[in-house]
Amino acid sequence: MQSDTVTIYCPNHLCQAPNPESHRFCQQCRTHLPKRYLWAVGKGIEAYRSGELLAGRYSVKQTSIVLDTQPGRLPHSPAELSPDLEPYLRLVPYQLHVPQVYGVVESLPKRGGALLLLEQAPLYTEGVVSDSLASLEGQLMPALTAVWAESPTFRQLNWLWQLAHLWEPLASEGVASTLLQPELLRVEGGLVRLLSLQSDGRASVTLASLGQLWKQWQPTAQPAIAIFLGELCQLMQQGQIRNAEQLVALLDRALAESGRSQFRQIQVATLTDQGPSRQRNEDACYPPGGTVLQRVDPGQNPPLVIVCDGIGGHEGGSVASNLAIATLQQQLQSLPQPGSAIEPTALMLQLEQATLTANDVISQRNDSEQRQERQRMGTTLVMALAYVHELYLTHVGDSRIYRITRTGCHQVTLDDDLAAREVRLGYVLYREALQQPGSGSLVQALGMGASTLLHPTVQRFVLDEDCVFLLCSDGLSDHDRVDEYWQSELLPILEGKVDVATASQRLLAIANSKNGHDNVTIGLLHCQVLPQSRSEAIPLSVPLDVPSIGAAQATVATQAYVPAAKTQIQTQTKTQILPTHKPSIRPLAILLALLVVLGLGGALSPDVRLWAASLLGLQPRLLPEASVVIVPPEPTPTEPSPLPLPSTEALTVGSFLQVGQATVEPTPATEKPLVLWSQPNRPNLPKAARTRLGTIPTGSVLQLSSRQAISDRGYWLRLKVCSIPPLTLPSPANKPPSPVPKAVLPAGETGWIEQDAIAPFVTQNLGLKVSQLGACASSSPTPESSAPTKNPVPTSKPPKSPQ
Repeated sequence: MQSDTVTIYCPNHLCQAPNPESHRFCQQCRTHLPKRYLWAVGKGIEAYRSGELLAGRYSVKQTSIVLDTQPGRLPHSPAELSPDLEPYLRLVPYQLHVPQVYGVVESLPKRGGALLLLEQAPLYTEGVVSDSLASLEGQLMPALTAVWAESPTFRQLNWLWQLAHLWEPLASEGVASTLLQPELLRVEGGLVRLLSLQSDGRASVTLASLGQLWKQWQPTAQPAIAIFLGELCQLMQQGQIRNAEQLVALLDRALAESGRSQFRQIQVATLTDQGPSRQRNEDACYPPGGTVLQRVDPGQNPPLVIVCDGIGGHEGGSVASNLAIATLQQQLQSLPQPGSAIEPTALMLQLEQATLTANDVISQRNDSEQRQERQRMGTTLVMALAYVHELYLTHVGDSRIYRITRTGCHQVTLDDDLAAREVRLGYVLYREALQQPGSGSLVQALGMGASTLLHPTVQRFVLDEDCVFLLCSDGLSDHDRVDEYWQSELLPILEGKVDVATASQRLLAIANSKNGHDNVTIGLLHCQVLPQSRSEAIPLSVPLDVPSIGAAQATVATQAYVPAAKTQIQTQTKTQILPTHKPSIRPLAILLALLVVLGLGGALSPDVRLWAASLLGLQPRLLPEASVVIVPPEPTPTEPSPLPLPSTEALTVGSFLQVGQATVEPTPATEKPLVLWSQPNRPNLPKAARTRLGTIPTGSVLQLSSRQAISDRGYWLRLKVCSIPPLTLPSPANKPPSPVPKAVLPAGETGWIEQDAIAPFVTQNLGLKVSQLGACASSSPTPESSAPTKNPVPTSKPPKSPQ
């Protein structure tokens, strides 16, 4: 697949040397050369042959597969997000299954059209070879239907289980039709991966349609599940299975039955170190650092691994992380023994509740010591529990979990930071979100607030193949070190060449030498699946009585079935589906709630803002985003305290600005009028293509429509003029005032301005009157746009690199 005819430019901005495609490291500066194979979706790509370049940087490898030859440059993002792009963003919690938008090519010289370039698509990465030792790099992974018949019973059930999990989130975004197109269903070992998303349009897409497709697979299903699958499809087609939760519950029964015939062994190693530049270690792990557990049977003694990264500097980071470890260990001692009749959702609820208890313990310690805001101590959390045939993962913050198999390395968790939140809300592409100042600021961590405002992620994996799970703090994961070194350091574990203890020590050495800016904590779980002892011909005995789980009765049990996703699992007291219509409430209460959401929220507690949003009948799935607390890490004595950000950097799309006097010393730049342009100042943009629209005077109210990072041009804001103050020009005495010049933009106009140009003049007005909203009154902010009502404080760690 590789050819030296393609040139890849070094991503190091100080180098940018050209390199042959076959090289893994820059031949000049030794920087790692990421090979980003992308799946191109759109019309016109078929006109290009192998070797041609799209947009001057994307080398066509074969139809619809391109390689980015300039991985150090920010991909092009559209000024406006199209409807076909937004579902990818909102489904980012399912990035293990759903590809993400890397960038766009807005027009093709041949046959026109626009392309979406998808990363994390089912394409083999570098170094992957087939059984015949032929390179698979950059090639499509097989279709599920192509390998279905030859796959064992347990894997066939696992695939169906994952498709059932994906049904509800895809249906909510209007793309459930994707799961009915066999050519879009690809597999990487036991993992289902989607090639792209297909809109439902006006088609009626139901579980009966999914049952009809699965019915076609029954003749080639393994004999052990052929009868079960046929009856399951019949229930789906007859409408007796009414929602995805019921379907998942039935497949869980089959997996539990089939899983008894397999044997699994887990090896565990943990390691923690303060790093070369820190005076103390604020991380903690369980089992204690240096522990190695060999060949643990999760069916008898479930192994537990926890990694915590403390927040709070020398005043409490280590206290918080160790409190979390001790509390979780104590809480999980009461877990049911494997083999007991416990539902997966009940086990997930116990893990979630243990996490909330740990949060309460740290939070109460903060309260008792009267710690406020940045003085509060907290911690991130990643936790893995191997239980029978599954691995349960719990996550809060930006510590990470990776899953490594012989064919790839995938980040399982989604960081709880501002960048990820912007993407999940459908505002911006991930790589563009990373360019925003403060993008790595945490939106939640243990100990920083009440448990009613904490939303842990709980997910589970079916273990049907040999794999390694890596839990780590950002001392290792920063700068994409895991993506860079998984093949050399973690793949040998699966090949039997290195044990987990040696691998963890080597990863620690890499973190300290290549990063070196933080504490490092590592937890490794090597999962080995041994051959089945049960004959594939013996039918499973699975009861097919459909559980009475209704979509309208969504509780913890029904929300928990989300593998590899940002699951909003809550306790029974918090799990309430808000009405989609506005409840009958008094006009005064409506006015008060509206004021809270529009502007006063920054001065009120998150509980009050959550009440206001619920009172107005806003979408329940977005409420956690509007109520979480942005968590700044406490700087250590060796780190300078972060400076406050300009107000524009704290705003999301939909937020309001008001132009005032410059907040810096007068300079020639700040004395010039603020000008809106027809489009950002892009590189190589002809002057004639960009026009000056007009100026915006002091007192104007603006609404942020979108933001875009332009290569070598900084960050640009698209603003809508909501209202301008009454303006007159000074005139000589005894003469009427002169009219406002036409150069001033009227309300309703929209244009672009460089963020650095407007930042010294704007403030975020928290008490706008309705009259000041003017042309923007019809687009008053929802919780998504008004959530960040105070400036997030950037983390003191280095910025994250795009994945």
